[in-house]
Amino acid sequence: MVGRVKNSASKTKTTASPAAKDGRDIAFTVSGAHAQPLAVSYNDRVRPLLDAVDRLRSLMVMKEGIQLPTIVVVGDQSSGKSSVLESLAGINLPRGQGICTRVPLVMRLQDSPYADRPELYLEFNGKAVHTDENHISEAINAATEEIAGHGKGISNAPLTLVVKKDGVPDLTMVDLPGITRVPVHGQPENIYEQISEMIMEYIKPEESIILNVLSATVDFSTCESIRMSQMVDRTGKRTLAVVTKADKSPEGLHEKVTADDVNIGLGYVCVRNRIGEESYEEARLEEAKLFDTHPQLRRIDKSIVGVPVLAQKLMHIQATIMAKCLPEIVRKVNDKLNANLVELKRMPKNLTSVAEAMTAFMQIMGLAKESLRKLLLRSEFDEYPDEKNMHCTARLVEMLNQYSDDLQNCEENDLRINFLLEEMEVLEEAKGIGLPNFLPRAAFITILQQKVKRVSSKPPIFVVHVWDYIEGVVSRVLMQQSENYPQLQSLMRRALSNLITKIKEKATNRMMEVVEMEKLTDFTCNPEYMLEWNNLMSQQHMFMEAINDETKPSNIVLQGIGEVDVGNLRHRKQLIEQAFDLKMRMTAYWKIVLRRFVDSMALHLLFTVQNLVNKEMETEIVGELIGPNGSGGGIERMLEEAPAVAAKREKLNRSIKLLRESAEVVSKIRDRIATDRDYND
Repeated sequence: MVGRVKNSASKTKTTASPAAKDGRDIAFTVSGAHAQPLAVSYNDRVRPLLDAVDRLRSLMVMKEGIQLPTIVVVGDQSSGKSSVLESLAGINLPRGQGICTRVPLVMRLQDSPYADRPELYLEFNGKAVHTDENHISEAINAATEEIAGHGKGISNAPLTLVVKKDGVPDLTMVDLPGITRVPVHGQPENIYEQISEMIMEYIKPEESIILNVLSATVDFSTCESIRMSQMVDRTGKRTLAVVTKADKSPEGLHEKVTADDVNIGLGYVCVRNRIGEESYEEARLEEAKLFDTHPQLRRIDKSIVGVPVLAQKLMHIQATIMAKCLPEIVRKVNDKLNANLVELKRMPKNLTSVAEAMTAFMQIMGLAKESLRKLLLRSEFDEYPDEKNMHCTARLVEMLNQYSDDLQNCEENDLRINFLLEEMEVLEEAKGIGLPNFLPRAAFITILQQKVKRVSSKPPIFVVHVWDYIEGVVSRVLMQQSENYPQLQSLMRRALSNLITKIKEKATNRMMEVVEMEKLTDFTCNPEYMLEWNNLMSQQHMFMEAINDETKPSNIVLQGIGEVDVGNLRHRKQLIEQAFDLKMRMTAYWKIVLRRFVDSMALHLLFTVQNLVNKEMETEIVGELIGPNGSGGGIERMLEEAPAVAAKREKLNRSIKLLRESAEVVSKIRDRIATDRDYND
């Protein structure tokens, strides 16, 4: 079995550079024949910072969208990733064929120089399982099976390994499954896609440092882990490469790490993997000897070789990124906490009595009515500034204008078509015994009824169109005000639909009454009628000259009518003057009829909308709420909080609790940093 680190290793003399005192650098030296220790303790300012970040990680604050500075360990399968982590932690990790790491393994290493013995334990599924160096591999396998199941499948649920031991570097790393393209027996067919997705999730955040483990035996540019890291870190500014198996393939390694063809911005560290039954102390001695004496490897600068150097670099990088990210973490925690508190406050009160439910209902109706008064009556749209469809008064005016244009532009208003022919035909049929120079009223009424009939389909079409729009607006407002009570929303929709159906029917009947009234009689007190008729009749002399003088052109232009051809009227002179008079009377009167169609529609619309908002909507909804037998079932249903609302409330409460704990953690570390700074100053 692989031996443990000998106690003498922890007693090796170490010295730190002056820069180490402010956490910016940590140096390693060797005393006598002993190997370098893996790390020296962090400065007092850095260790609490690491503990705070680890505490935030254990609180699962990342689920709140708050990214933490993380060293993420990636590598292709068999790249030597496990060996590197074992060398840093001084413990044995699971080994075997295929994927050994099947869940994200969060490794929290903490140097404990004054501890009597190493302390190791696993955290997963809300519990902690203590173990020791001799059984850690079995404990990790057992925990992995509990999380990811038996077999060779993977899971995104993390497993945390805490190692408190003398001589280990103060580091927190996340070890991810090795990248494999070909599934072995027992693995899902899409194992590559699953692993890739997991890796990308961890390395994509800007706060992540990518520790890319590469084997010296392969071309770096062909490594899948390199391809993935380049996708999220093209310049390599947050990627550090560890080259393993340097003793297996020393040829050209110096050139590979010097050329840096794959953009490793944080540089390379070349290491030798522990072999066979070597202890970790023996492995470090052999590693130092290898890079000192090997004819090719000794060419590599000593600042980028050896596990101790790797530990030094990782701790320096970790300290730097944590210090850089802390202010942003504090801001995000506080922003998220405040946003959740506001959202929770906005949520409806959990109703416990009919009285509370009725109060909530009346508040909803009051807010909805006020909103609709703004939109439909007062031309205020501050609640929907960018949604033109909700600027209702403007849209209603547009609809009325379009309705008016449709009436004005219909074929009935083209006065040139069959000019005077219809009038003459009606006059022929309306003749009676009496003086010849009197215009028969029956002729006027007949033509009026025909014209009204031909446009009678337009008012009901407009009624349906405008009330469909209003129904959409009212429904939008009601649903928005009652969004926290879905059990109330279906009832409101049903009541609104019933009410709008009744309004459409009443409005249609009202407009058809207007149509029938226009058919029934010819009347107006509008002085424009006589004024218009006189203006039109002033052209009668010119018109009759064109009829009687066949030498003149047959096309003439009549003001208010347009250009007409009178050639076919010259042989029908008997009723021509009466027909002209009848045409001009109808022309002047028809303008008033069409205006009344629009005016009566507008007045009725405003009156009905006002009744809808101020009275009918609430009456209809209350009637639906109480029920035909006064059962009060609708109100009682409000007491049953919707599952989605209950789940949202519970989620917000959990999140707020987590964020408050997180805020307390970061507040303490900021206070400590500030205190240390004041003390040193």
